[in-house]
This record gives sequence, structure tokens and C-alpha cells, in this order.
Amino acid sequence: MLPILLKTLPFFALIGLGWWAGRARFFTGEATAALTRFVFYFALSAMLFRFAAGLSLAELFNLRFVLAYLTGSLTVYLLTTAVAFTRRLPMAEAAVEAQCAVVGNVGFLGVPMLVVLLGAAAAGPVLMVLAIDLIVFSSLITLIITASRHGRMGLDVIRALALGLLRNPMIVSMAAGLIWSSSALTLPGPVDEFLAILGAAATPGALFAIGASLATKSAERVSIAAWLSFAKLVLHPGAVAVAALWAFEVDPFAAGVMISAAALPVAGNVYILAQHYGVAPHRASASILISTVASIVTVSAVIAWVTS
Repeated sequence: MLPILLKTLPFFALIGLGWWAGRARFFTGEATAALTRFVFYFALSAMLFRFAAGLSLAELFNLRFVLAYLTGSLTVYLLTTAVAFTRRLPMAEAAVEAQCAVVGNVGFLGVPMLVVLLGAAAAGPVLMVLAIDLIVFSSLITLIITASRHGRMGLDVIRALALGLLRNPMIVSMAAGLIWSSSALTLPGPVDEFLAILGAAATPGALFAIGASLATKSAERVSIAAWLSFAKLVLHPGAVAVAALWAFEVDPFAAGVMISAAALPVAGNVYILAQHYGVAPHRASASILISTVASIVTVSAVIAWVTS
């Protein structure tokens, strides 16, 4: 595990540097928001497009892979929801807690880190996990909160979900890359170099932005946040491992990438959704903070296991 920990430390050191810059007010909230927009709309999109343009749909989409990840994730999702109901929480709050337990920071942390640590072949499985999180689970929490508040699902909600997916630069860049790949054309040299240079900014920019955003997070309701962090860092990769390796017998390398992606800490967009709907934002904030700190050890342990 120590060699893997030493390889992951530079990634977490960048997060720590961003956290220090945010806490010291050297990097203000406005600067963090601007850096996040740059990474989200430009650098990360360039990286995802370039990865997808080098893949075929068959390399990206594998039914066993999708079913294994969904089975493991939904198992933890339902377990977390049941625990929330035993505490007599309303459906909307239970949905936020379940989201914390299964949606990891795949876009900003997983894509740059896992491709470096596990090799270029990890790009396809990581992109598949990212797509499932964005399409399935981001839509699911919106549907649950809306239904719990209004008691019904209208066409306006479905339309808003569809438009949200179409406007998401990560979804758009992956889809555009796959379309380009299907054309059997190679990227012109200057275009490929431009995307490589711009995409190279995604790793340091995303990690620094994660850290700077954590500087504003609080650790209120630590006991609940600790439970949700445990569910995300331990139960989620464990359930995904059982589904991938035994239930669906996914290719070992792809299964290892999937399990590593499942071990990532809670994603920042869970807090954004919780804040947007006014449902348990402090709980989501604390879960992101605690799970990110704890993941320095847990993610290294999981990656060491899958690579052994």
C-alpha cells in the first residue's frame, strides 16, 4: 500500500494546497468559482473529449459493467435511505444522504488521478462511471426531491432534466468525442496538441479547486457525516466489488477501475444540489470534507488492493 500512497500523495497535496489558499484568503471564493468554471467548461471538457475521441462506443459501454456498477450503487443507495428513514427523516433529506453515499468526485478527482495511476486503459471505465453518475443519480435526486415536494412529476421537470444533461459540458464533451471517434477520423495534429495542452490544466486546476472549495466547508453534524463518509468510502466500493467480481464477472481490469472510482470521496455537486434545493446542505458539506480527508488513506488502500 505504501507505494500507492506515495503515488496518490501529490494529488492530495494539490488539494491541500488549494485548501490552504482558500483558508488564508489568498484565493477568494470568487477566484475559486472562476477556477472551477475554467476547469469545468474548458480544461476538463478538453480532457474528456480527447479521451472519448480515442475510444469506440464498444470500448466505453459494456452492459455487464453498467449493471454491476448500478447494482452495487443502488444497494448502498437503498441501505442509506433505509437508515435515514429509521431516523424519521423526510424523503428529500434521505435522498441527499443516499446521494452522498454513492456519488463520488469522479470528474474532478477520478478522471485525472485514476488514468495516471492505472494507465490510459482506465479512461473508458472511468468515463462510464462518470456518465452513470451524471445521467442516473443526478437525475434521480432531482426527481425524488421534486416528487416529495409536489407529490407528482410534471413534464416541466422532465424537460428541465433533459436540458440540464444537454447543457452539462462533461456529457457534451464525452458525446462529441464518441461522435468524432465513430467517424473514423483522426484529430488533426494542431487540434490534438491544443486539446492536450488545455486538458493538461484539468488535473492541477481541478485538484486545487477542490481544496479551495473545501476551505469553506463546515464539519457540522459530524456523526452523520462520518456515517455517510463510511458508506461512500467503504460500503460503496465494497458493494461494487461484490457486484463486479462475483455477480456479473466483469473483466478484472475494468472491475478494478470501477471499484477505485466507487472509493472516491463525496462529489462537490452533491452540495450544490443540496444547496440549490435547500435540503441538508450542511450535512452534504461535512460529508465532502470528512470523506475527502479520509480518502487519502482509503483510496490508496483500495487502489493498492485492485492493482495487486
